[in-house]
Amino acid sequence: MTSDVIARRETADALRTVRELWGELLLAVETPPADVWPPRQLAHTLRAADDEQLVADRAPLVLREHPAPLNMTALDTGLAVERMLFDLADTLAAAVQRAQTGDPRRWEFQQPGAADARSAAGSRSHGLHFASVWIEGRVLDEDTAPEQQLDGTPTAPPFEPLPPHLLHEARRTARVAEGRLLRTLGLDERRTPLPDRPCPWCAGELTLHTGPDVPPTVTCSTGPECGAPVPTDDYGRRVWGWASLPGLVTALARQPAVA
Repeated sequence: MTSDVIARRETADALRTVRELWGELLLAVETPPADVWPPRQLAHTLRAADDEQLVADRAPLVLREHPAPLNMTALDTGLAVERMLFDLADTLAAAVQRAQTGDPRRWEFQQPGAADARSAAGSRSHGLHFASVWIEGRVLDEDTAPEQQLDGTPTAPPFEPLPPHLLHEARRTARVAEGRLLRTLGLDERRTPLPDRPCPWCAGELTLHTGPDVPPTVTCSTGPECGAPVPTDDYGRRVWGWASLPGLVTALARQPAVA
């Protein structure tokens, strides 16, 4: 597998992760910073239905009013990720775009002299999802073959193939954006001790394990001697998987946290 093929795949994967988690970040901007417990993925399944309205609102953060954001870290991350992808789209468009005005595949640049903010923003007004999908199309060399008019006359393709140096720049930018988003949401790969929440069955120390592509798990430090009604892992630790985490949340809620 060549480096270019790997770069295309890794870039597309990173962009898709950003799109899938963008709604979570928008919710985080309007929510006070959360403790590490319960895990964000589990909290999402328990979220009240009225909170979901925020996910549907995908207007660019740069065009929103933010009178009193409840989580400045999430807002800063969102603005930074938007800026990275918007600037990357500008760079790629300047190099490979041949689509004519009016073509919906065209990336429109900012127009500072426009009458209103959305017009001035160009394609940025469509939000991060549009920019991400557009970039992915350039990375995968979509719409780079000659096209034909109705009378059969060939026309130039809307885009030229992406040069290798821009492909690898897109990969770097997409992975940086993905990493920052995952860290802000606490979904990057990490192990977080929960010293103020001892195991309800043996008082051992619990550790939360999270990662970007796996559901969260919790392990107990006591080992197989712990009486929790869950299996052990390869290290002999009691482990709560996705299906058993709600039971652990309930058990911990019944006991006071350790100061």
